Amino acid sequence: MKNPQVLIIYTGGTIGMINDPETGALKPFDFESLYASIPELKQFDYKIDTFSLGEPIDSSDMNPKLWGDIATTIFDNYANYDGFVVLHGTDTMAFTTAALSFMLQGLKKPVIFTGSQLPIGQIRTDGKENLITAIELAGMSDSSGKPNIQEVALYFEFQLYRGNRVSKVSTFNFEAFKSYNYPLLAQAGTNIKVHHNSLYRSQKEEVKLFTDFNANIALVKLFPGMPIGPIKSMFDVNKVEGVILETFGNGNSFSSVEFEKMISDYMESGGIVMNITQCTQGNVVLGLYETSIHFKRLEVISGRDISTEAAVAKMMYVLGLTHDQKERIQLLTENICGEVTI
Repeated sequence: MKNPQVLIIYTGGTIGMINDPETGALKPFDFESLYASIPELKQFDYKIDTFSLGEPIDSSDMNPKLWGDIATTIFDNYANYDGFVVLHGTDTMAFTTAALSFMLQGLKKPVIFTGSQLPIGQIRTDGKENLITAIELAGMSDSSGKPNIQEVALYFEFQLYRGNRVSKVSTFNFEAFKSYNYPLLAQAGTNIKVHHNSLYRSQKEEVKLFTDFNANIALVKLFPGMPIGPIKSMFDVNKVEGVILETFGNGNSFSSVEFEKMISDYMESGGIVMNITQCTQGNVVLGLYETSIHFKRLEVISGRDISTEAAVAKMMYVLGLTHDQKERIQLLTENICGEVTI
């Protein structure tokens, strides 16, 4: 078996920062000198190449255009590498991993995202371990030579998560991400233990690239006593094509005739409404309580146990894929790439 070839794609973020020895200020890491900065990589029998996606950005500035650039870079280099590692800021990494799971369907190779809470040049950095293990995961294969991981995943602090099932939960802990509604794909200890029953296997014959996301959506988080007036502009189909409602518990909301009529009028005009839970764990069950019966009656889409990040990416993907309301509704009820439990 040939030595694995891995492409590292750098977008920015804390992991790509080191202290300037003269000024002490943080500056972007020079990935041309990767082996000098992380000599442990020399112990890999891997061929590692690096690519910077333009000027490094804070992940708060990530957007669908840049998601498309990352996906296109992977697609264009897909035949030349056995796996890919994407270095990304932690704040919006879960949105990007979710988006790429829809942009790159049919993967038969690993796309591993990682980052860090501390810059890679600091003594206590978590960046080195995250990067080293992410590279190892990107090159891992089974006894038949096929990659163990064949999907977009996120590696952080000894845990490998499905990319469209994970959320950032801490600004300061090294264990910054959690996947509450789906089990881990792998765990790193003295050895890397892959949980084969959790792995995704696409039924598509080859990888397909789709980057024409439609970001004309709104995300509305409900709160007790919420006035309807301020959010009415979001339910104008000429301005917003799809609305994601973050509701209480199993998909409940306050009782309001005005609220129900606003949703009904919006959907009749061609708008799409998806109901997801504000809870980090659990799922939407429309009609379980009286306070969600109106959603069921209006045929609002149940997001089930989808994360907010995946719901945003899925809505953008579906709205970009088709303009037909019935097709959009149907796609949003399906499990497209492992993002939701049906």
